[in-house]
Amino acid sequence: MRFDRWEQAVDALLALGKERPLPVVIDEFPYLARATPSLPSIVQVAYGPRRPERLESRTRLLLCGSSLSFMGKLLSGTSPLRGRAGLELVVHPLDFREAAAFWNIEDHRLALLVHSVVGGTPVYRREFVRDDTPADLADFDAWVCRTALSPRSPLYREARYLLADESDLRDRALYPSVLAALASGNATAGRIAGCLERPTSDITHPLTVLQDCGLVRREADAFRRNRSVYRVGEPLIAFDHAISRPKLPLLDRGLAEQVWESSRPRFLSAVVGPHFEQICREWVAHFAAPETFGGMPIDVSYGTVPDQAERTGHEIDVVVRGAVGQDSGVLLSLGEAKWDQTMGLGHLERLRHVTALLAARGVDTSAVRLACYSGAGFTDDLWAEADRGEVVLVDLARLYEGE
Repeated sequence: MRFDRWEQAVDALLALGKERPLPVVIDEFPYLARATPSLPSIVQVAYGPRRPERLESRTRLLLCGSSLSFMGKLLSGTSPLRGRAGLELVVHPLDFREAAAFWNIEDHRLALLVHSVVGGTPVYRREFVRDDTPADLADFDAWVCRTALSPRSPLYREARYLLADESDLRDRALYPSVLAALASGNATAGRIAGCLERPTSDITHPLTVLQDCGLVRREADAFRRNRSVYRVGEPLIAFDHAISRPKLPLLDRGLAEQVWESSRPRFLSAVVGPHFEQICREWVAHFAAPETFGGMPIDVSYGTVPDQAERTGHEIDVVVRGAVGQDSGVLLSLGEAKWDQTMGLGHLERLRHVTALLAARGVDTSAVRLACYSGAGFTDDLWAEADRGEVVLVDLARLYEGE
């Protein structure tokens, strides 16, 4: 069947639904709209409220696309399709618990390491690595070498293709540079601009677009609302910029094992460490019971607290505000997260010190519960403090199975 115009094709789809309800999926709609910019308007006209072809049809047209920036604008503002849709559904990646189940990984430490590389995108397991999952924790290093670091694996180049899915990028050379600066630890707009030797005004739009794409997330400081940081939102991109890109010539020569051996410490510090902190925040937001922190968590973020006496600042990995009774915005918890470090009394004392600093600034800390999150466990002394109700301890078992 051949059509001369898109109008004919859309009407033919409507005609298919005259006898019964019929879902019709048009995938990668942004690419079609790029080739035919009038396509959204054509669909708008076809679905006119009083048009006979629409009134007589039970066709349900599903417009799908992987470009979040384009799809996010499809029904907004002055878009032709505004008011025409009956459903707007964003398909999010699997969360860290769902991802562990999907990859069939029961070892919590292994599950988080794998999630630090591939995140929660299902297609990476089924299509990109053909169900190749690490057999156990000892197999993780070899798995990374035969998948994410192997030029023969589709996963090897996927991070570089993710931006190509976005049709609204202007200066395409700038966006990878912004992501690279972020992955290198430059978390503010000013530091990103400084790293790229460009004015901050040049960075504002790319950061906004990357947020719309879901590749970057913006987090406001819990104690300094005029200060925000940006973080890479897609684990595979963070892995690619931290591990793969600096060693591409070696990887292209098939030297994955040598590259991984030298890069593994950086993987743990620059990739897994920050990712573990984010997973801890997600656990509080989605899985922690209200009883854990004495209230319903509403806002979970990071925070920095200045210490004028020590002329330094204290970074708090997990700051929880929530509702207690009729009060919302109550400071419920201050927490520190360490992936590869056994946590002890020193970490608890630091949190107590920060709590005292906040109280001295007039912050109500009466409801604060201190928390330690660790991927390597806790000392006996810290467990004893937890038994006395002095601290909430969250290990990997609690992250993946508890509340």
